[in-house]
Amino acid sequence: MTSLLKRAGIVLGAFSILAAALVVAAPATAEDAKPTGTPHLILTLKDGDVDIQLMPDIAPKHVERVIALTKAGGYDGVVFHRVIDGFMAQTGDVKFGKSGSPTFDLASAGSGGSDMPDVQAEFSPTPYAPGIVGAARSQDPNSFNSQFFIMFTDMSPDAGAALTGQYTVFGKVVAGMDHVDNITKGDPQSGSLPDPDKIVSAKIVYQ
Repeated sequence: MTSLLKRAGIVLGAFSILAAALVVAAPATAEDAKPTGTPHLILTLKDGDVDIQLMPDIAPKHVERVIALTKAGGYDGVVFHRVIDGFMAQTGDVKFGKSGSPTFDLASAGSGGSDMPDVQAEFSPTPYAPGIVGAARSQDPNSFNSQFFIMFTDMSPDAGAALTGQYTVFGKVVAGMDHVDNITKGDPQSGSLPDPDKIVSAKIVYQ
């Protein structure tokens, strides 16, 4: 009997080891797999989707932040609180600019951000041109948190020259630029507006 019990124990032990090996060797699921390809930020606006190719090669920390906020749903419903014709459309205030949230306050939109720490500047010589996406900040170069702006097609060359190397570039519009140009414009000087357009939804895809 003792011998049989020992043999049974050996067999069960072998099965346990095999089962453990199978668990360890289980293939990674799609959710566990690291994304491949170039990240794109897809903004759904009132007229359709805007495809922004992100640039982790020149601004990895900024891209990482934008991806994190997008995946958390931070940009969904956020208004374009500052829109100046011939210049740019600014959005991304996930605190005061998020319509429908308890903290939404249009008068304060543009002064808020996420609960995450600010991101260090990643300036580059990439020129500001139509469709370029840049990081909004205060006078402190290292104060980007969540807000960003998109340059219009009819932007002034002088505006691009003034921004290049002073504000971090982290993306560019590769499709849907006509939807960006259709964003409702604000005051010619301040860019403020009483009923701003918003980001209906945002998502990250890899291409």
